[in-house]
Amino acid sequence: MRPLPVSPTSNGIRIGSKLRAARKGHGFTLDQLATSAGLTKGFLSRVERDETSLSVASLITLCEVMSLDVGSLFTVPEVALVRRDAAPSINLGGTGVSEKLMTPRGQAKLQLVHSSIEPGGTGGQDFYTINCEVEVVYVLKGAVELLFTGHRQRLAAGDALTFAGGEPHTWVNASQTRHAEVIWVLVPAPWSGSA
Repeated sequence: MRPLPVSPTSNGIRIGSKLRAARKGHGFTLDQLATSAGLTKGFLSRVERDETSLSVASLITLCEVMSLDVGSLFTVPEVALVRRDAAPSINLGGTGVSEKLMTPRGQAKLQLVHSSIEPGGTGGQDFYTINCEVEVVYVLKGAVELLFTGHRQRLAAGDALTFAGGEPHTWVNASQTRHAEVIWVLVPAPWSGSA
């Protein structure tokens, strides 16, 4: 059986920006890294701009100097798209609210929830806490009031409030005529077991 020739793509592998990010993340200047790896500053600059390629030996040397796994330069970043109309509905316990999970179910680092709140909608009369370290609420449309022990905070469209996830609170859309839309960010995701 004869092997079938496969033509290479003309895309080329572009690792320059990953090398630059690693260099800066490790606190190297271009000159310092070039000197440590036995390369010229100009050559390394062109590599970071994907204008030229490294030999395998030079690539391994650069990665050793920065304690960087060579394979990490060739991995494709994980990207997960969640469209609002297809996002799963969830219920965090409020009334008069429709909530959508906007992050993948397996995402443990954070959870983003989009809430559409009817006039008079509420998180309930009783204060509650969420099993996370930090909560952020960002109002997209309308207004909501966050109620805490001893004080309340009114948020209008464009306002964001950050507080500890263990802080007892509830919320309400006090308007009798306007819907509110809110984004909640919970870090880490409450089910991650990290909090």
